[in-house]
Amino acid sequence: MELIQKYFPQLSTDQLEKLEKLSGLYKDWNLKINVVSRKDIDELYLRHVLHSLGIAKVQAFNPGAEILDVGTGGGFPGIPLAVLFPETKFHLVDSIGKKIKVVEEVSAGLNLQNVKITNARVEETGGHYDFIVSRAVAAMPTFVHWTKGKIAKRSNHDLKNGILYLKGGDLSEELQDYKTVSIYKLTDYYEEDFFETKKVVHLPLKFKG
Repeated sequence: MELIQKYFPQLSTDQLEKLEKLSGLYKDWNLKINVVSRKDIDELYLRHVLHSLGIAKVQAFNPGAEILDVGTGGGFPGIPLAVLFPETKFHLVDSIGKKIKVVEEVSAGLNLQNVKITNARVEETGGHYDFIVSRAVAAMPTFVHWTKGKIAKRSNHDLKNGILYLKGGDLSEELQDYKTVSIYKLTDYYEEDFFETKKVVHLPLKFKG
């Protein structure tokens, strides 16, 4: 938790309490349904929570904004972001039922009122969103195809509506066809070695009505 406070010193008591609860909730549920590797559970705040919150370093979400988390897995990046932005609406989607079960239980354990959870493929869900967030569930062209038609028309943030994607490694080939893409290195915000190759990719997308 010291790690989180180091980079997010403005957190309220309620937010800190919720984030502190994450460790126990994930350790408990991971014994029943394995969604996080053992090594990652021991470094949950570095590898999952702080990594997820890297998106917030690039773009803070406004009250009332709608965010879609695709392939949320165990609830990342959606759960930590929902704690950080309690007035923003988050829709967490994953096609794997056992993972969604963990997300539901963790969300309930934290009493998150701003989270909606759906067990489905993203193509089967409706709605329009300011941003679509995810942690490297597919190559960008595939991800863009999956999320087609889900971006809201009106842009209310510093960054244009679109995808905010947590990715690592060399992205030059994967992103070569996207002329409007921006890449933010997480080493510009965090000093831990874990983030050396980690990035937030922003791809603006136009509304398709």
